[in-house]
Amino acid sequence: MFENVLFQSAPDLLADDIRRERLPGSLLFAGPPASGKLTCALELARVLSCREKGLWNCTCPSCRQHKALVSPSVLVTGPGNRSLEIAAARNTLLAQNANNTSHLEAARYLYLRAVRKLTVRFSPILWEGDDKSSKFAPLLQAVDEDLEQLNPGRVLSDGDHLEKITADIEKQCTKLEDSFLYDALPVSQIRNFSAWAHLSSAAGRKILIIENADVMADSARNALLKILEEPPEDVTFILTSTRRGAMLPTILSRVRTYTFFPRTQPQQQTVIERVFHYDSRLGGGQLPESIHAFLQMFLPVQPAIVHDYARQFFRCVASGHVPDIPQIVSGCGGFSPSVLFTIFLQELTDCQRSLASSAAGAEASARLLGEIRSVAEDVRVFNLNPAAALERLTRSFMQVNMLNDGILRSLVQEAATDE
Repeated sequence: MFENVLFQSAPDLLADDIRRERLPGSLLFAGPPASGKLTCALELARVLSCREKGLWNCTCPSCRQHKALVSPSVLVTGPGNRSLEIAAARNTLLAQNANNTSHLEAARYLYLRAVRKLTVRFSPILWEGDDKSSKFAPLLQAVDEDLEQLNPGRVLSDGDHLEKITADIEKQCTKLEDSFLYDALPVSQIRNFSAWAHLSSAAGRKILIIENADVMADSARNALLKILEEPPEDVTFILTSTRRGAMLPTILSRVRTYTFFPRTQPQQQTVIERVFHYDSRLGGGQLPESIHAFLQMFLPVQPAIVHDYARQFFRCVASGHVPDIPQIVSGCGGFSPSVLFTIFLQELTDCQRSLASSAAGAEASARLLGEIRSVAEDVRVFNLNPAAALERLTRSFMQVNMLNDGILRSLVQEAATDE
């Protein structure tokens, strides 16, 4: 068990707790991004539901469902960007199919699981009573129909047809993630999975996985705390977080934490090779330095280009000119997937960082950061158009600049001098 979670000690602790029958009903997997937390949570769900002994190569009906991420006994919720993993897994599947390698079936499972890590978050159980469900249903149906053609046991299509199917899946998944997936877990989904958890089931133990459990409103935190205080029988709660310190102490007191540590660069490169079967010759003979860098290779616009546009935007508003927003949006690929807009806003945050070195600058910086956070929330939660968001940022930045005697212009001039 847990053979697919590489270079972490937490799986050994989990396996030991399972053997000794002391695994708690509520767990927290805490650690940095791309450290294997969700993979481990899904594997734990399989092991706890296995009708045999939880061995990795078990072929019992429950394990087959879990490996394909179609088990009715598991719910996965919480915000999380899946688009880059889907793109990377698609690249792996196409490459292995083109070369008819021995890793083809592993690549098939990798791709199916990458897509379903997103689609499982749209379970009717979680979205009952949500107006969005009728809007994303056609997208979800289209993805499911395409995935049917890729299921294990079916002969994969030739290269061109497979590329077309997976391109269509990726397009639909991007729409699902950018337009419908909540940026913070809503209280309605907590209430829905709470009702599901209290229902009796012939399928045995139920597993609820909440990714990025630190990102939720106060009402959602309180609802989660209530169910953790009085957990139903035969239900295991697995929370994941990259910011354990951001979680309520009362929630932390009701879960057992299993820590995931940052992998070294060689370890991350081994994960890239073993999981994604990446051929370093495609990158000029060099493996990416980290999993994060590897996944960003599959962005339609590379981060360096987005950074340049963000710096251009900042310099323009600092000098009192209105930036060419349509050009920026177009140059950044329409900010689709939405992670591109996050990269853009992070660069804007970095552009103004040195303001905090003075009292006047710190006040201006606080206002700018507040505007950036507000725009980010409006884009992710309320689907504000990125172009409209940049127009709003332009007005806000110019106002801050004017009220602080051109402090942004001075900042840009200092940066130019340093260069």
